[in-house]
Amino acid sequence: MESGLLILRSLGATETAMSDPRRGFWLTTDRQGQKQPSMIWTVFQVALGGAIGASLRYLVGVGLHRALGPTAFPVGVISVNILGSFLMGLFVGLAAQRGLTHLSPFVMTGILGGFTTFSSFSLEVITLYERGDLGLAATYILGSVILSIVAIFLGLMLTRVALP
Repeated sequence: MESGLLILRSLGATETAMSDPRRGFWLTTDRQGQKQPSMIWTVFQVALGGAIGASLRYLVGVGLHRALGPTAFPVGVISVNILGSFLMGLFVGLAAQRGLTHLSPFVMTGILGGFTTFSSFSLEVITLYERGDLGLAATYILGSVILSIVAIFLGLMLTRVALP
């Protein structure tokens, strides 16, 4: 029981939230006394959105494969990366203008993160650019692309050596 309470606390549940059966642990109270979604609710939103986004990514890939047949170029991947980045831009703009930032865990991290992590990468690059950190943006781009490719290569080599 004690370890369960520690897990709930680490996920953002407060004593009040855990002891009030009407609230469960979906809402907590912040330092100013305002009700806020708890960490577990946010994690649930991200997980649900991620499942939706990953499913959509799979369906787009299957749909393009059926429409175009097998291709040497990864059409499905580039399509979801570009579409996901566009949708991320639309959501960021709309959320800021219409006060919808509370949906960010579900839409940005969940749906679009599950659909394509490239959209998050693109948003970070634009954020660095808009701050005027052009050198840092370039370093982030090069580092992300090169180090990710190197990491995949090393992972493949490790499995080929360790699991012949």
